[in-house]
Amino acid sequence: MSPSELELDDKGFLRSPESWTEDKALALADLENIILTDAHWEILHLVREFHATYELSPVNRSLVNWIREKLGDEKGNSIYLMKLFPGSPARVASRIAGLPKPHNCL
Repeated sequence: MSPSELELDDKGFLRSPESWTEDKALALADLENIILTDAHWEILHLVREFHATYELSPVNRSLVNWIREKLGDEKGNSIYLMKLFPGSPARVASRIAGLPKPHNCL
């Protein structure tokens, strides 16, 4: 799937989060200039789990705490997440994971 085939809102998030697929994630990652590795997928699946649990997309602090709880201190820290999802890890990971924009992200 090419990025041009995605139906995105004005902030670059899927208009229909329920239509998310891993193929769409690859196209969304391409828009962010990110090549998804196993480390990315691990976080993306946890971001989707967070959303399923709390019915909202995580903000950065919540994301770090969630990842720390699930994967430990080595991966549950902002530096690790910034390396995978530069800029705003919560915003970028939520976008690639097909979730709505986190409420406090610009």
